[in-house]
Amino acid sequence: MTTKEFKLFNDMMKKSADAVPFVQILDENAKLVNKGLKSSLTDDELVALMKNLVWGRTVNERLILAGRQGRIGNLPPSEGQEASQLATLFAMKKTDFLFPTYRDVIPLISHGMPMKNAVLWYRGHVAANILPEGVHGLPAQVIIGSQYVQAAGLGMAYKRDGKDQVAMTYIGDGGSSQGDFYEGINFAGVFESQTVFIVQNNQYGISVPRDMQSKAPTLAQKAAAAGIPGIQVDGMDPLALYEVTKLAREYTMAGNGPVLIETLTYRFGPHTLSDDPTRYRTQEELDEWLEKDFMIRMRKHLGEKGIWNEEMEQEVINQTTEEMNEALDAADNEPKQKVSQLLRNVFEVPTPRIAKEIKMYELKEEN
Repeated sequence: MTTKEFKLFNDMMKKSADAVPFVQILDENAKLVNKGLKSSLTDDELVALMKNLVWGRTVNERLILAGRQGRIGNLPPSEGQEASQLATLFAMKKTDFLFPTYRDVIPLISHGMPMKNAVLWYRGHVAANILPEGVHGLPAQVIIGSQYVQAAGLGMAYKRDGKDQVAMTYIGDGGSSQGDFYEGINFAGVFESQTVFIVQNNQYGISVPRDMQSKAPTLAQKAAAAGIPGIQVDGMDPLALYEVTKLAREYTMAGNGPVLIETLTYRFGPHTLSDDPTRYRTQEELDEWLEKDFMIRMRKHLGEKGIWNEEMEQEVINQTTEEMNEALDAADNEPKQKVSQLLRNVFEVPTPRIAKEIKMYELKEEN
């Protein structure tokens, strides 16, 4: 190969890697970017979205406090990622079906899961998974990637039955290396499922940095292998997150098949409360991302429009804190889960061994 041919080939490879569009509407300085997509949100909708974001941040903070008090189990906090969760969900309908991961309990609450159930979920209580009728979602999935396969299947069923419904699911950047991730988007592409896939790229798969997870310059471009469109969004820009998700929903409902959205965000806290992030990332890196926090740019943007102030934000914080306290107290009053109950829920029809253990534990529990 000549030098000229190699340069041509090299240029072709770079173009293929840069093919994924990046969307931003509200930049780090809270200024509207005057190119590409524009926000369609009214002032009332902006206020509703901001209230939802403040609510989500407060719920996360109260859960961290509950974890440190020993009132819940090991918590995977989502501070920094709330916009990737709640601004995308804000674009969906209540009848759309949500498949959350273990870090997406907060959007599941926003979608209809009672707060008490969320507290019980963090305690590993079976009652957490009994969702009220009309809540279109599953309990948070701990098995990495399996929700992508489920969302692909339900999205196919929605298309087959002509439903005005979409399946939406999340995954992290580390989860995008799982086999189920590829199987899910491939299946969805083949059957043109009414599914919106979201990859929350928070830069770390537990302690492993993004650049060690995949050689791909973007995670959105992985969609190309499944024959579906992929798009990358500023995950600290709620306006762009909402707009892209809304259009993705319209796209798939028009019969075009699924969409994969990568949100560039950051996990401010640890992977879980048992994790020490100072062992694998620097304070300088964290500080850089803290300056990009969507709360800062949304406060400034809405404040300049005269539709948001500190008093409004504090009111949401106070209401959410009260809501969390009531949920914690209600969870405390839930009957303790029995070992026999746990075993009964393993299979619809217990195996002989489990049936024997159930009887053994029931005798112990009666005494």
